Amino acid sequence: MKLLRYGDKGQEKPGLLDAQGNIRDLSAHIADVAGAALSAASLETLSKIDPASLPLVSGSPRIGACVGQVGKFICIGLNYADHAAESGLAVPSEPVVFSKWTSAICGPNDNVEIPRDSTKTDWEVELGVVIGKGGRNIDEHNALEHVAGYCVINDVSEREWQIERGGTWDKGKGFDTFGPLGPWLVTRDEISDPHQLDLWLEVDGQRYQNGNTRTMVFQIPALIAYLSRCMSLQPGDVISTGTPPGVGLGIKPTPVYLRAGQVMHLGISGLGEQRQLTVQAD
Repeated sequence: MKLLRYGDKGQEKPGLLDAQGNIRDLSAHIADVAGAALSAASLETLSKIDPASLPLVSGSPRIGACVGQVGKFICIGLNYADHAAESGLAVPSEPVVFSKWTSAICGPNDNVEIPRDSTKTDWEVELGVVIGKGGRNIDEHNALEHVAGYCVINDVSEREWQIERGGTWDKGKGFDTFGPLGPWLVTRDEISDPHQLDLWLEVDGQRYQNGNTRTMVFQIPALIAYLSRCMSLQPGDVISTGTPPGVGLGIKPTPVYLRAGQVMHLGISGLGEQRQLTVQAD
């Protein structure tokens, strides 16, 4: 299934994308694509619904973040060896963990705001993992049983605040609009191998990132097991699993960064595409 949330910001309704690409309203069955609705039992119940029996959503509504009420937005840094190299950093021996604030979350096609006085705002296409079954000290061998599904994430990053402003990556990662999620939450059963997915990103039509999740340093089961030793994972938590090479910071000899008025277009095979216009923040 491809689950989604549609409507004005803060008033999104749950929906399902049918085989013809139409949005169907799920409001009669779940309150939101969030929390308990992401459990295996809930997803099994939803999968048995005939999409044609659901109300058809007319027009072209705004698509919101594909997960609502996110408790934790956990990110993994330097999880592709070639991205670590372009960043001038060693391949990590353990996962590099940081957070994006949940206030950064926005829809996949919402505008991305360039922060005030920023000259180093960057892009990062990433595979998102959405937790459906919570737990602590999860065993790596059954870690994928805790996954509700997958989505596209743009881990937008302000490099000056991330690297040059006294440490803690979180500062450069958590500006408002720096976490587009979606368009769809694609349930785990539709993705036979999340470690064989192409991912790419373009700015103004120029392809900067071309990668595949098979080159991850730490694969998804290992990440879930590791994170669940640091914290309890809960339904609706989102894990952003790292980016392949091609970010603006890594371009030689001169890094390339975003400015207002540009368009980012990105996607992952089987998970859909995002498109964001960059605008100057107030």
